[in-house]
Amino acid sequence: MIDFSLLNALTVFVAGLCIGSFLNVCIYRIPEGMSVVSPSSSCPACGHNIRWFENIPVLSYLFLKGRCGSCGAGISMQYPLVELLTALLLTLLFLKTGIGILFVIYALFTSSLIVITFIDLRLQIIPDIISLPGIVAGFLFSFLPGGIGWLDSFIGILAGGGVLYLVAWGYFTLTKRDGMGGGDIKLLGMIGAFLGWQSIPFVIFVSAAAGALVGITFMLIHGKDMKFAIPFGPFLSGAAVCYIFFGKEVTEWYISISTIH
Repeated sequence: MIDFSLLNALTVFVAGLCIGSFLNVCIYRIPEGMSVVSPSSSCPACGHNIRWFENIPVLSYLFLKGRCGSCGAGISMQYPLVELLTALLLTLLFLKTGIGILFVIYALFTSSLIVITFIDLRLQIIPDIISLPGIVAGFLFSFLPGGIGWLDSFIGILAGGGVLYLVAWGYFTLTKRDGMGGGDIKLLGMIGAFLGWQSIPFVIFVSAAAGALVGITFMLIHGKDMKFAIPFGPFLSGAAVCYIFFGKEVTEWYISISTIH
């Protein structure tokens, strides 16, 4: 007998690999102001047009041993990593929500966070062309059946953007240096739009804790001082994904133990 649940999960995984391949195009082209549709993909070193059998997610990277099939230039590990990460997250979302409107919303949101994460890691920018339309999309999705509700989304936008704006303003007032980019502020507004205001405390706490841990570790290893900047967008994105999977349960658990006298 065919296990259709396993077959469906496998189908989502394969689709996720293909979506991840497209996300790689977005990661490379959006900061350059290029179209993500045309021209077709090519080697950045020699301009060789990537043939279909050289563009199969993950498998082509392994077959080509991480090098261009024409000039032999190295291909970044980012490509299979993004493909596998996208496939894994979309499959986990499917297992959590099943196929429906909630899956579509979370899949679009998570895919946007993956693009933002890898752009921020590479260039330390979060393009407005993703975060601002993302805020609008998250708010509009809140009206759909199964959505979080427009009021929770609206308050989430204000709370998410407002909290980081106050943090950035306070840091600049005290140090006369920019410590928080405007892209991070808009990103948290986007997260609030999709996940509601209830997600903001969890996302801020988890991202700040993870960012501090990574930052301190990096400074200890490499001898950087406290002025060394690391992108915060990946931590906000990672915390948002964590909230989708178990944030509500963690929040409810914390409230339950905090109310015990």
